[in-house]
Amino acid sequence: MTFSEFFGKFKSRYLWGNLAAIAATWMLLAVGVKYGIDEYTHHGEAISVPNLTHKNFDDAKNVADHLKLKIEVVDTGYVKHLPAGCILEQSPGPGETVKAGHAIYVTINAGKSPTIKLPDVIDNSSLREAMAKLTAMGFKLTLPQFISGEKYWVYGILANGKPVSFGDRIPVDAKLTIQVGNGMRDMSDSVNYVDPVYPTDDEYEEMGETDPFEEVSEPPIEEKQPFNPTNQSPDPNRKQSVKPAKNPTVKPEHR
Repeated sequence: MTFSEFFGKFKSRYLWGNLAAIAATWMLLAVGVKYGIDEYTHHGEAISVPNLTHKNFDDAKNVADHLKLKIEVVDTGYVKHLPAGCILEQSPGPGETVKAGHAIYVTINAGKSPTIKLPDVIDNSSLREAMAKLTAMGFKLTLPQFISGEKYWVYGILANGKPVSFGDRIPVDAKLTIQVGNGMRDMSDSVNYVDPVYPTDDEYEEMGETDPFEEVSEPPIEEKQPFNPTNQSPDPNRKQSVKPAKNPTVKPEHR
């Protein structure tokens, strides 16, 4: 191929037509990607998230649909003084900016208080152990009720004044009262006293054992003689006390 033939191919309309088509394709692709991504990601749009807290779920959904937003329930809670189905929390929060089609995740109020299974603490733990376990599970405790029994041992639990047992499902907002022993025995309890039985001497001998204790008789009591001072012999070493004589009184003579 000569140089003239090689450069002559660049003058071909077919070649330049293909190059123009390729360039146009790339330009259209770039423009399409730019506007397509902007349309898909809603570039430049900013929607302020409304405050949906304490609104009914249906009302909150209508507000979100009007703003081209989605609403999804991710959790439930329980607040006694709020109606069932109202929104307790939301994410993103009110005032934050999002794009159209963004989802708002909410927590709604349950229709009734959630229940928890009562753990095995009755007649199986002390007062301190039961209080720690029940408090960690979210139960509300009142002052313990003391009854007759072993001190600080758990004998029962009352939920809102009614007795419950292990495995019962109890509302979280119920007030629990732990019944524990006060360390005293009930007077109505019956106690059987049994006297000990000791083996006899013959039984000791049969067992090959002897009683190491011997019976000691009381010594005879000597009769005491009545005290008589005349029968007492004088003690030579004892000093006799001599009382001084009284001075005679001399009466004066009368003249």
